Amino acid sequence: MTARVMLIAPAAGAELREARFGADGPLDEAGRTAARAAAGALPTAVPCLAAPSPRCLESAELLGLTPQSDPRLADLDTGAWRGRRLDEVAAEDPAAVTAWLADPGAAPHGGESVTALLDRVGAWLDGLPDTTGRLVAVAEPAVVRAAVVRALALPPALFWRLDVRPLSLTELSGRAGRWNLRCGSDLTSR
Repeated sequence: MTARVMLIAPAAGAELREARFGADGPLDEAGRTAARAAAGALPTAVPCLAAPSPRCLESAELLGLTPQSDPRLADLDTGAWRGRRLDEVAAEDPAAVTAWLADPGAAPHGGESVTALLDRVGAWLDGLPDTTGRLVAVAEPAVVRAAVVRALALPPALFWRLDVRPLSLTELSGRAGRWNLRCGSDLTSR
């Protein structure tokens, strides 16, 4: 059976709008309003996994889904940078930020490298049983990017070139080793 994985980026919250690392706090009212507006755009009788962040779990619930938390879908661990704004870190240590953005294997923050995230998300995709059928997964944009890079066997350096908007749908269909991509649709326009 072909698996159809519907990856949903959660609604935006204040931390994401401020470009803070580890932006996994709760949604703000604007994010809740956007998620409620998109409710009904997805099949609700489909298994739903969500990253363990409050933002992903709340987004899934507001979309009318019943999520099961899955730590394999957790956001990229940015270690010592967690909770800090990108511009703050870049002003303090521009060489570290440059290295992190240029080298997928770099983790100057002491957390997870992009390569490690790609491996984790790739293992999750490859571990989906052939009997999965349809599955919805609400996950942070970094996880959606990682899934696309791994599914299409793209070079890891392309990770940062993929833009994942809040409440967008990215669909992968196929099975381990052979995936097809349907690029991100905006759930709010369905």
